[in-house]
Amino acid sequence: MREMLSMIVVLTVLTAVSGGLLAAVKVKTEPRIEEQVLKFQKAPAIKAIFADATNDPIKERFNVKAEDTELQVFPSTLADGIKAVAFEAKGGGYGGPIGLMVGINLDTDEIIAVRVTTHAETPGIGSRAKEDLSFVGQFAGMSMASNFDIKGRGGDIDAMSGATVTSAGVSQAAVAAQDLYKKLKPEIVKQMN
Repeated sequence: MREMLSMIVVLTVLTAVSGGLLAAVKVKTEPRIEEQVLKFQKAPAIKAIFADATNDPIKERFNVKAEDTELQVFPSTLADGIKAVAFEAKGGGYGGPIGLMVGINLDTDEIIAVRVTTHAETPGIGSRAKEDLSFVGQFAGMSMASNFDIKGRGGDIDAMSGATVTSAGVSQAAVAAQDLYKKLKPEIVKQMN
C-alpha cells in the first residue's frame, strides 16, 4: 500500500512539472510563432492583394471584436484612394483547414482579390489552390452578397479539376469571410475612421 501511494505521489509530481514546462514553452513561443505566420503566410498574400497600396497594411493592422468574434484586420488605402481591408477566414479542405486572405473594397463591398494562406492539401492536386490564380481570381469583383459556393452545389465558383474538396474548402472560407464581414463591418469602419 505504501509503495502504491509513493508511486502515485511521484507520478503526480512528474505530471505537474511536465505540464508546467509545456505551458511555459507555449507561452514563450506563441508570440514568435504568430510573428512567423504573419511574415511567411499572411504578408505575401496581403502584398499580392494590395499590390498598389499607399500604406503598409501589416504595420497598421488592428483587431476588431463583436460579441464572441475577434478578427485581425489589415487596412489599406489603394493608389486610387479606395479604402480596403483584408482579413483571413478558414474553411475545411481535404487535408485540414484552408486559410483564405480576402481583400474587400469598403465602399462597394466587392472583393478585390483573395489568396490562400495556409493549407495541408495533397501536393500537385489540392495544393494548386495556392498557386492557381485562375481559380482564386474568380472571386475578384464579386459582391460580398454573392453565392461563393462551387457550381456543383449551386454557387458561382468553378471548382478546380480533380480537387473538388479543396475547391469547396476555399469556397467555404469565402462564405466564412462573408459572414465575418457582415458581422464586423461596422466595427471595422469605426476603427478605420
